[in-house]
Amino acid sequence: MDDVRIVVSGLRKQYRGVTAVDDLSFTVEPGRVTGFLGPNGAGKTTTLRMLLGLVAPNAGTATIGGRRYTDLADPTRVVGAVLEASSAHKGRTGRNHLRACCITARLPRTRAEEVLDLVGLLPAADRTFKGYSLGMRQRLGIATAMLGDPRVLILDEPANGLDPEGIRWMRELLQGLAAQGRTVLVSSHLLSEMQALADDVVIVAAGKLMRQGPVASLLTSVGGDASVYARTPEPDKLGAALRQLGATVTTEGPNRLRVTGMAAESVGDAALAAGVALHHLTTEQPDLEDVFLDLTQAKAAIR
Repeated sequence: MDDVRIVVSGLRKQYRGVTAVDDLSFTVEPGRVTGFLGPNGAGKTTTLRMLLGLVAPNAGTATIGGRRYTDLADPTRVVGAVLEASSAHKGRTGRNHLRACCITARLPRTRAEEVLDLVGLLPAADRTFKGYSLGMRQRLGIATAMLGDPRVLILDEPANGLDPEGIRWMRELLQGLAAQGRTVLVSSHLLSEMQALADDVVIVAAGKLMRQGPVASLLTSVGGDASVYARTPEPDKLGAALRQLGATVTTEGPNRLRVTGMAAESVGDAALAAGVALHHLTTEQPDLEDVFLDLTQAKAAIR
């Protein structure tokens, strides 16, 4: 399949009169990591389950490369998915678990060794599953998803249980797979990590789409301008000089000003021209957490 775009169109799902997903539409492009974000109960997992044919929608479609998952001729080679930390027989080793999956998917058993190496589990390949930490189980789940060398990867909270080194490994792995032209969709609550990992984000709340787009554009359009923070022994004098130049200035504690509408370099130049000493000057960009909360808090409260 050349086109491995994920397209969700008008998707709707109700459970006993409660709408879990409400006319949801978005697109996930190949060659990019897309973060799928939303508060608890936003409908993320339900959406992923409908995408993978595990739940039937009441309305709308979810396709991969123009086809429903259930219509794919060889889904293992097209889509790899992890909706929860890998489960396996407690007494089976990681290697044997993957070999059994290879047999089920009609893949060569040698593929088990390749994906063990890919996820860094070769040293623990002969340990039984019951001895695996949650982070190791996450790695085994990703190894299982990668057995068919799929063009599309769909992961639900894959960083759960990973330590900082594991999270960095995950980031580098997923970005590397996207760089190969694969389509990568990742649901996560780790917003700071999503800002570092994702090219695009899809933000949902109460089953509805709140915003979709590149992370950088979203931070600018929703998060607003960067803020410059200046600490000075003469905040009133500096504040007056900055306001004369058109900046918006607010006091943020003793001797500390928050400045918007002006770059840090210009604030420094203004302080020099006014003869005001600067003890500290820094710029803070809006982050994904701010944008996420701004877009979802009202919807989450209603739900």
